[in-house]
Amino acid sequence: MRKPDVSLILATVGRTDELGRLFDSLAAQTFSRFEVIVVDQNSDDRLLPHLERARYLGMTVRHLKHSPPNLANARNAGIEAARGKWIGFPDDDCWYAPRLLERVVARFSRSDKPSGVIVRWVEQDEQPATAAELSWERSRAFRDIPVSSITLFCHRQLFKSIGGFDGRLGVGQWFGAGEETDLALRALRAGARITYEPLGEVHHAVNPGKPQADAATCAAVRHRARGTGALYAKHRLPGWVILRGLAAPMLRPLLKGSFGDELALGYATLRGRLDGFFAWKKKHADSSLPPGAVNSPLKEI
Repeated sequence: MRKPDVSLILATVGRTDELGRLFDSLAAQTFSRFEVIVVDQNSDDRLLPHLERARYLGMTVRHLKHSPPNLANARNAGIEAARGKWIGFPDDDCWYAPRLLERVVARFSRSDKPSGVIVRWVEQDEQPATAAELSWERSRAFRDIPVSSITLFCHRQLFKSIGGFDGRLGVGQWFGAGEETDLALRALRAGARITYEPLGEVHHAVNPGKPQADAATCAAVRHRARGTGALYAKHRLPGWVILRGLAAPMLRPLLKGSFGDELALGYATLRGRLDGFFAWKKKHADSSLPPGAVNSPLKEI
């Protein structure tokens, strides 16, 4: 059997029906030399019918069990198992435009040979305001093309050079976000070329409404904001970048005269970023643990 050119690492827990839309979009791809590595963090077998359906649609699907749930480490397990030259990270509730993988492979195959390709998240509609290539200087100031895991494709060699996702960051961790931004920052600092391909399109629904600042939402916002604060400390970002990041969540609603939910959520963001910054400096500032080095046992089914 021919090795796949692309490995798609799908780390999932808690969702089932949403997988059908993703697998339908993968079956419709104009580029077919890919494998799907499902890193299953569920304690039961709820995914099996969906995986069998994906195989019936003609896809190469590999099934790994992984515990305890940790999004970054689950993706690292998938990276270790991947056979493709290029690796992507779809969410279990996203879906691909039909020519996405074709566009990504074509971009990787150009003469400049990028280490990473960022595609367009259609619903976010965030086009780059500057160059179509990420830079360390812009990214460390949070002034670059937004990086989300669903938009990120990487050459396999990149992970051998800089390691995988940092398992201390992201869903399932106290620092509740930031693992994909951390990966991009480490890659750029190491000199990797990451470029933007606007013709590649991925879809992921966004909530158009304004969130209510109830206790649960504020706690979730604070939890995720810890990841950004950790990045401030981990990457020793400039003081002006940190001060701007701390002030902006409060200043934006105040300048607009918004003193309700938006201000409360801004305060939760500020608290989370402070939490993350000081906790990282206290717990991990001198850590020599390589990012992505901690992994849990896994089994392929």
